[in-house]
Amino acid sequence: MSMALSSSAPGLMLWSPGLNLDRWLLVNTALLVLIGLVAMSSASVDYAEEMFGNSLFHTQRYVLHLLVALAVAAVAYRASSKFWRESGWVWLFAALVLLLLVLVPGIGREVNGSQRWISIGPLNLQCSEFAKLCVVIYIAGYLTRREREVREQWQGFIKPMAVLFCITLLLMLEPDFGATVVIVATSFGMLFLAGVRLRHFLLVVAGSLLALVALVVSEPYRMKRLTAFTDPWANQFDSGYQLTQSLIAFGRGEWLGVGLGNSVQKLFYLPEAHTDFVFSIWAEETGLIGALLVLFLYAALIGRMLMLARQVGDKGDAFGQHLVCGIALLFAGQVFINIGVSTGLLPTKGLTLPFLSYGGSSLMASLTLVALVLRISGEHDTTGKAKP
Repeated sequence: MSMALSSSAPGLMLWSPGLNLDRWLLVNTALLVLIGLVAMSSASVDYAEEMFGNSLFHTQRYVLHLLVALAVAAVAYRASSKFWRESGWVWLFAALVLLLLVLVPGIGREVNGSQRWISIGPLNLQCSEFAKLCVVIYIAGYLTRREREVREQWQGFIKPMAVLFCITLLLMLEPDFGATVVIVATSFGMLFLAGVRLRHFLLVVAGSLLALVALVVSEPYRMKRLTAFTDPWANQFDSGYQLTQSLIAFGRGEWLGVGLGNSVQKLFYLPEAHTDFVFSIWAEETGLIGALLVLFLYAALIGRMLMLARQVGDKGDAFGQHLVCGIALLFAGQVFINIGVSTGLLPTKGLTLPFLSYGGSSLMASLTLVALVLRISGEHDTTGKAKP
């Protein structure tokens, strides 16, 4: 007989043995985390030795981050989908407060010209990662409550756009251009899938693209990145340095790679390779086969989430469907942009690769998102197993 203990908060339920975990999603995530630990450790070992005198510094930090992330994900999993649906506005408000606090001198921590972190003991919270999670939850709840208004009326579409504008404005003040693009693209994708009128959608997208162009043109360093992206070898020791070094890493990898730990590009040719360009080092060390393996795991993760979203929608859970779709789009956007940047498909911008890049906030957000999908899947028994 299944048991469930409820807490004082409405909709907050402790984990029930009656909920079936989606094993495919769980195994897929575990494999990505394991590859992330190996890839990040290999990419960071020489940098850590030089900067901290401990070659395992980032590996130890990754394990610490993983333990905290698992704890946070476990707490998120215990909360029912009803809890997340009803508290979406609370999380949105919390995200706005954090994005404001990170801009306050003395509270926000500045690194490489960007003020994106708040120090909490030994951990550094990157507020934009928290904001991604909160925006997806809020938009999913809004689409559930205002489904007809979103589909039929102009104001139903404009209201979430006003909220999104406030979020993006705060993100650009940090600045965090990569997170801004991902959040906007994910929100637009969720609204489009919810059935918003096409002419309303196209009009707002056109306006957003014009704003995006204005943002790029307004900052010389962004224009420099854009021009370097078109021909990185023209300024390979200046604006095109990171991209050319990343492409060299891919070229050295060939079919099977140079072997784990044998990368040359991580020896300070590719700056801080354990963060945004960890995929380049992984491709150099494991070759095309290793790179395709990671791409396959990401495709399987996102594909499984979209399949679960359809199944949840078929069972009448509009919130669960919108939320799982949003999470899938969020992962897809981050993976596409990060790998697109490292392969020269997109202009260079700072954005982590889920599960693989070094960063506690990214790992916590990623595992929490997976936990939410697992919870919704378990509530509707999409595994196809009979509940005890």
